[in-house]
Amino acid sequence: MSKRRAVITGIGTVSGLGNTTEDTFSRLIRGESGVAPVTKFDTTGFGTTIASEVKNFDPATRINPRDVRRMDPFAQYAVYCSHEALQDSGLELEHEDSGRIACIMGTGIGGITEIEAQKEKILRKGPRFVSPMLVPKMMFNSLTGYVALMHGLKGPNYATGSACASATHAIGVALRTIQYGDSDIVFTGGAEAAVTSLGLGGFSSMKALSSRNDDPTKASRPFDKDRDGFVLGEGCSVLILEERERALARGAEIHAEVVGFGATDDAFHLTAPDESGQGPSSCMRRAIRDAGLEPHQIQYVNAHGTSTPLNDKTETKALKLTFGDHAQKLQISSTKSMIGHLLGASGAVECAMTAISLEKGILHPTINQENPDPDCDLDYIPNEAREAQVQYAISNSFGFGGTNACLVIARHD
Repeated sequence: MSKRRAVITGIGTVSGLGNTTEDTFSRLIRGESGVAPVTKFDTTGFGTTIASEVKNFDPATRINPRDVRRMDPFAQYAVYCSHEALQDSGLELEHEDSGRIACIMGTGIGGITEIEAQKEKILRKGPRFVSPMLVPKMMFNSLTGYVALMHGLKGPNYATGSACASATHAIGVALRTIQYGDSDIVFTGGAEAAVTSLGLGGFSSMKALSSRNDDPTKASRPFDKDRDGFVLGEGCSVLILEERERALARGAEIHAEVVGFGATDDAFHLTAPDESGQGPSSCMRRAIRDAGLEPHQIQYVNAHGTSTPLNDKTETKALKLTFGDHAQKLQISSTKSMIGHLLGASGAVECAMTAISLEKGILHPTINQENPDPDCDLDYIPNEAREAQVQYAISNSFGFGGTNACLVIARHD
């Protein structure tokens, strides 16, 4: 029996560049940055005062206001994007078997906004005033639970948590869920809303963030010699994966196909990458092998590309280990150069943007490529988008805990 295939038929996105998939992608292609001074809270005393915030977001345009009040922002993003993805897919869920529709999404931080708010309340007023919605709003799987509630999805439902690889792991598991025949449709992706005082403060204390506060749009500069840390971002992409034959039978418009998934761990350090690049390289090789491909068939890489000194150098080394001489022919770009690092949601947005890139035949740039780093000497599509007909691409996500995840995405002809 041939392996069941999974195609992307719907995408919904919220990011620092816009509150729709089209807005985000079009601004990526133009090389625009969503990084600006933080507006959500007072940053006095913070070493870093910039982030890529979601702007002008009104969840009540798609979600009942009563339900909005019951959700932490990261879950609001997920539900909001699920509506766009559903509309994009053309699915009519009332005519589908709800038990065959899964919801598997990732987040790295979860409901931190609600945790901070209720901690303040308990300190000011005492434990009797803690909201009964604290636990439902803070828990990781509230994003998948609410998406299922809003759309009546009764198949497998859970959230993945693996730091910055969370959404990529979720999409990989969604692929397996369709391949194994456990579901025909999966709402997948990831959401994050960690631009809070505690979120920014924590990463800033780790010296992980860029401190280029006086020039925000230049702060995220993956693979550039003058990079000094990542920029915290927030947002979400929801992708609808669907078994290919049923999608074709109903005449669905297909963005791309997810054809491979790989996962490994460095087992080296909780927060620092193994500079040998062996873990990410093994992960990429597994994903390419899972897709039934050879390394030389990959033409584009949506890099993890965080803009940190260690990650970018290590990822470049891992690409060379994986692809050998072919690494010099790869076209590579970092979505994070424009929307910042969405932590557990980053892989979802990056997978979505890769799928659209293959569909439309244009690759977004890595902006702020101004001073070449001798340790990062590959083709990072500097500063300007590039038209390219790409058949196969990979999307990388590497996270704290040494976790690595990689997806292989194919253009659908």
